[in-house]
Amino acid sequence: MDLFQRNTPDDSAPLAFRMRPRRLADYVGQQALVGPGKPLARMAESGVVRSMILWGPPGTGKTTLAEILAEVSGAHLENLSAVMAGVKEIRAAVDRARDMQARERPTLLFLDEIHRLNKSQQDALLPHVESGLLTLIGATTENPSFEVNSALLSRARVHVLKSLSEEELVEVMRRALADEARGLGARHIRADEGVLELLARAAAGDARRALGLLETACDFTVAKGDGERLPRQALEDVIGHQASAFDKQGDHFYDLLSAIHKSVRSSRTDAALLYIARFLQGGGDPLDVIRRLAAIASEDVGNTDPRALPLVMAAWDAYLRLGDYEGQRAIAHAAIHLAVAPKSNAIDQAWKQAKAFVAQQPQLEVPSYLRNAPTKLMESLGHGQGYRYAHKEPNAYPAGSAHDCWPTDIPRQRFYTPTEYGQEKRYGQLMAWREQLDKEADDAGA
Repeated sequence: MDLFQRNTPDDSAPLAFRMRPRRLADYVGQQALVGPGKPLARMAESGVVRSMILWGPPGTGKTTLAEILAEVSGAHLENLSAVMAGVKEIRAAVDRARDMQARERPTLLFLDEIHRLNKSQQDALLPHVESGLLTLIGATTENPSFEVNSALLSRARVHVLKSLSEEELVEVMRRALADEARGLGARHIRADEGVLELLARAAAGDARRALGLLETACDFTVAKGDGERLPRQALEDVIGHQASAFDKQGDHFYDLLSAIHKSVRSSRTDAALLYIARFLQGGGDPLDVIRRLAAIASEDVGNTDPRALPLVMAAWDAYLRLGDYEGQRAIAHAAIHLAVAPKSNAIDQAWKQAKAFVAQQPQLEVPSYLRNAPTKLMESLGHGQGYRYAHKEPNAYPAGSAHDCWPTDIPRQRFYTPTEYGQEKRYGQLMAWREQLDKEADDAGA
């Protein structure tokens, strides 16, 4: 017997399970995949399913798609979770697939959370996917290009699923309220459009969560004797102050940090605050935000505003001293300053160029006049001879190319080029003035 049953679900099963679509025509969302003429729709029409990986957030219908594709292709469906399954379970599934092959029936393996498979498990699976004994449908919330080995990935097409829109979630819930056989229709509970929109907003793109919230709200409605209309009060009891949590090592975690960084770099203050608030409300560590802001201070602001890095470090200290509630304002303070500040990546580029240049200069040595001479021997070797102490020089600058501190026999290279923005413009003027002093000193000594 297949692990996914096609009989009418028990009334005690969660609403989200009972309301799973049985045909692509009933599927809500993902029209880029299941719409007319789209890849999965063509598979369903032909009855020929190819190995694939479904990548998308929770509650977008990955399991449902596997069920539907198995049924339309007449395949035996094996269901494994990478969290629970080891090599033993994979081999057992392979043995059952061979039995099905002997009966001329294909096997579709639905592997949930495929990103959690270790190398040995992936190696055990690979030859059977390659031979066609198993048609693989992997489901993952993580980027498969990082989590699935290239050999397995090359044998499966990746399809990206998107979070459902609020309109799509409202449609899912409206169907559940109307369906008397599997949904809540027999209870004759009505819900205003605004009420369903509120639930959809709280579900954050997750159909499973939306149906769970709807079912609980309807339970509260009946228990409180509020009649047949779903009241807003029931929603407040169900939703409360839900936090939109995310996996702190998953893609969404890094996507939010990336959005914070790029918003600040683009001088979009409001967007930066938006993503910081989302990150913190989702359970992210505020110190991760401060670390990113500290990197931005040098990488994207730099010397256009030399106050930027000290201000971020002060915000870091303030957060640790004030605690989370008050400290979050210090983080916002630093983020706003960085977003408004003029931008320059001159420091970042200069440092990258310096590292790359040094990697190509293994013969680099410090000129003798820059070396210390703490002993008579070192002094006799010429260490420190000819060094000019800047504070005893006119303008506190030892002018002349002979004293530019650059190594002998190494081609001269400029790494740092200031921009025309903010304080960095002043830096450029100072550097140009000193270059003029060098030229005058060289001409005078010629």
